[in-house]
Amino acid sequence: PLRGSLTDIHPNAKWNNNGQTVAGQNPPLSKPQGLYVDDDQTVYVADYGNHRIVAWKSGETNGQVVVGEHGQGNDAHQLDRPTDVIVDKERDSLIICDRGNKRVVRWPRQNGTSGETIISNISCIGLTMDENGSLYVTDWDKDEVRRYRMGESQGTVVAGGNGQGHGLNQLSWPSYIFVN
Repeated sequence: PLRGSLTDIHPNAKWNNNGQTVAGQNPPLSKPQGLYVDDDQTVYVADYGNHRIVAWKSGETNGQVVVGEHGQGNDAHQLDRPTDVIVDKERDSLIICDRGNKRVVRWPRQNGTSGETIISNISCIGLTMDENGSLYVTDWDKDEVRRYRMGESQGTVVAGGNGQGHGLNQLSWPSYIFVN
């Protein structure tokens, strides 16, 4: 899913039929998942199969591995099958769903060598942040979406949480999320 800072698309916008590749060739991606575009048009991709986050600055053809250059693992400097990434502008950091390690990690954008686990024991697929800095995280195993306000470790169920299903109070394998 494409998310980014305030995106204002005119209601009568027309899209060009010929797309342009802006990310994914060098370095090559393996099973790319979540995508985030920041204010300066840098594209961040959760490279699931290569256990890393790759960034492409606007206009550049070569991406840079910004998280996960140490390969797959569960140490603070490693990822295992990341599924989503967003930018926390207030803390100048990346927030990453590290699905294989069942955690959400915060990673400094500038000179970050390791991440800090901010949510544990969660089968995170997607995440987003609202304008107040609250983090919303989907949990695939629990079929729910939780909101985490600053400093909270447990979060509050805001969607689903009543078992898997199709009822109005249920979700079935929630993936990506958007808050407006």
